[in-house]
Amino acid sequence: MINKRVETIQNNLEKDSALLITSGPNRFYFTGFESSAGNVLITKNEAYFLIDFRYIEKAKSVVKHMEVKLSTKPLDEVKLLLEKNGVKNLFVETYSMSVESFGKFEKGLSGVKVLTDSKMDKLIEEMRAIKTLDELEAIKKAQKLTDDTFSYILERIEPGRSEIDVMLDMEFYMRKLGSEGVSFDFIVVSGKNSSLPHGVPSNKKIEKGDFVTMDFGAVIDGYRSDMTRTVAVGSVSDKQRHVYDTVLKAQLEAFKAIKPGVVCKEVDKVARDIIYSAGYEGCFGHGLGHSVGIEIHETPCFNTVCETIAKPGMIITVEPGIYIENRFGVRIEDMAYITENGAESLTFSEKKLIVL
Repeated sequence: MINKRVETIQNNLEKDSALLITSGPNRFYFTGFESSAGNVLITKNEAYFLIDFRYIEKAKSVVKHMEVKLSTKPLDEVKLLLEKNGVKNLFVETYSMSVESFGKFEKGLSGVKVLTDSKMDKLIEEMRAIKTLDELEAIKKAQKLTDDTFSYILERIEPGRSEIDVMLDMEFYMRKLGSEGVSFDFIVVSGKNSSLPHGVPSNKKIEKGDFVTMDFGAVIDGYRSDMTRTVAVGSVSDKQRHVYDTVLKAQLEAFKAIKPGVVCKEVDKVARDIIYSAGYEGCFGHGLGHSVGIEIHETPCFNTVCETIAKPGMIITVEPGIYIENRFGVRIEDMAYITENGAESLTFSEKKLIVL
């Protein structure tokens, strides 16, 4: 399957063109090998993985669909390979390459035009947006660990326990289950802190009457999961329940709107209209969702401006929220896998309000 990705790039290259991949996520996408460094060079007829001594032995045993070469002077090595393959035009990752790095390649690769054209970035983005069955299975496995971690922590949230203690408990348990790491730094916020969409766990103690919002995910085979649940501790006020029910309604209705052919921003509008019409305009300031895969935030997105047409194979989160400043917040998030007929939820944890 990874070999097909390389072939897709080659089919979109002219004879005298090549693509240089330097970013970690795309490097993994085209090699299946996790590393903190290295360059992938794809020409019309050849593909190379240039990797340093730390990884070379392992890379040779994992990467079979391109030539693996020991790298000590990357710029010189890229230059020689470009000359060998008659390359005159080099695409780079304009979405991620720094100006400094671009300047070094432009200066060091005499006789080769380093392009600012984002053609290949857009192609890779489109490729990564549609998950293969293998990618889907990895994300499903990661989400299973995430659901299991939620079930585990429900029995361990209680007044007097700090946000950071709950977060560490969740992370340790998830890793114990087999997660390769965490999708991102977990969010565990309670009480007034739950009004912060990306709040950082603190030493604040959980209290009776608090909402506790948890946003977290696992990693399997390099692919990530993402879910959010908000639970109540002890009791809830009428206001808290109304906010929760509004978010849940927005989440469920938006999910129903997902299908092939729908414009992404239209799905966002379904949830946003429900939240705004309930009197919470200005309290939902982020997009409805984002794609998930090798990275936790990929494209396309459900937001107010994304014009992308939803297609089968995309995995996009659905995570409306209401955040009332200095009081509390609620967010509910599932991952939606878009099928030929609609959308399938990859998240199975309870969404009705849980009062612990």
